[in-house]
Amino acid sequence: MVRLFTMLFLTGILKNNIMKITYFKDTDTLLVNFNNNEITDTRDLNENVLIETDKNGNLVSMTIEHAQQQVEIANFSFNHVEKQVG
Repeated sequence: MVRLFTMLFLTGILKNNIMKITYFKDTDTLLVNFNNNEITDTRDLNENVLIETDKNGNLVSMTIEHAQQQVEIANFSFNHVEKQVG
């Protein structure tokens, strides 16, 4: 079975890793990967949201089930603000 998904790539956000946001329409699941670190722990924040961390406790990814009930997927935006000098 082929999974239908939308993938957005945001580059250069965290330590030159690629941040990926993937929405799986067939399961209404949103997966946010913040970096490519090895996952060592998974925790449930609630019945619809789980987070995965690396060996240092840093956030690696977040999964949101029933995503359309949890977040506004259709209006996603991204802003990268450079440090202001002044």
